[in-house]
Amino acid sequence: MIVQRLAQVCARPTTLRGFATKAKPPSFPTTPTCPSPTCACAPTPDFPEGFEIDHKTNINGLISNYAQHVLVCTGKDDWPSRIEDDNSGDNLAADLRELVGRGGQFNDPFHNISVLNASFPSSPAPKARPELQTTSAYLLPSFKYVPWLPRVSFDSVEALVRGYLLPEKLHRLHDGLSPIHRDRLLRKPAYQNALFGVKDVDEVVVLICGHGGRDQRCGVYGPLLRGEFEKRLPEKGIEVARGPVEVEVDGTTKALEDGEGKKAEKGKTAARVGLISHIGGHKFAGNVIIYIPPNQKTKDGTRHPLAGHGIWYGRVEPRHAEGIVEETILQGKVVEELFRGGITQEGEILRL
Repeated sequence: MIVQRLAQVCARPTTLRGFATKAKPPSFPTTPTCPSPTCACAPTPDFPEGFEIDHKTNINGLISNYAQHVLVCTGKDDWPSRIEDDNSGDNLAADLRELVGRGGQFNDPFHNISVLNASFPSSPAPKARPELQTTSAYLLPSFKYVPWLPRVSFDSVEALVRGYLLPEKLHRLHDGLSPIHRDRLLRKPAYQNALFGVKDVDEVVVLICGHGGRDQRCGVYGPLLRGEFEKRLPEKGIEVARGPVEVEVDGTTKALEDGEGKKAEKGKTAARVGLISHIGGHKFAGNVIIYIPPNQKTKDGTRHPLAGHGIWYGRVEPRHAEGIVEETILQGKVVEELFRGGITQEGEILRL
């Protein structure tokens, strides 16, 4: 009971207010404000009374503690308020939450696995099994892409959890658990052998909360911002990858295609832009998370300061898209006025 209570406290947003502690300087480059756009952007939408955007609250640190995002590739732009209810409950998000959600067999309150739906399409089934119904998933900030999770076998879902999502080391407050309980909560790399074609994510992933089935503000801002980022990225020399990721069984990418079926130019930065389900903070819409892959370089060829990081922004409007692409994706700077928080590949939660 005590462990559960402490975990609830740890799962709250990471903002620490009311303490007279001296803030440490951030470990990453920042810029105070987002540059003014040089382009004609889409207008900022108006919302009816009761759905206003909160422009007063300090949003620095207002993200929940989490260790991993699992993005279920649904190919849809919106979902029911509870994503587990999609397709009458027959969906990967429901299966995963059954295992790692509250009360689940592998639930660890100190290692929160956040399961989200995403608009990205799943990869086509392996050529050897074209009749197989599968679902794909992104694991971030592990930066892994799992192309084929068969919908006819719960074994693959458990393999995903035990092979990729559980922690490699338990929180010290688990020291009092029995050895068998501790063992159950630890990652077992052998389970990775049950999943084929898993590959590293080497493109920038731009995620926008577009969960209109949960809140009108996100439902309006999501598609609007997706369109704006898809316009501004190519203007800055970043290809927008569309369509499913095609993967060979040996894990090598067969094709990374845009909407016209062209392969992404080798060595050129590519990005995928998608809508996701609820991440918290409707009143701070538009909510955007940008995952920068570990191998990312800046536009001058040096190592990207935010490589391997996920950066959360709130109150993003269409006029901010160009500046975020330039400052954060190309130069590796966090825009302070929009920053909600972040996460490193090692799971450290970031704040200013």
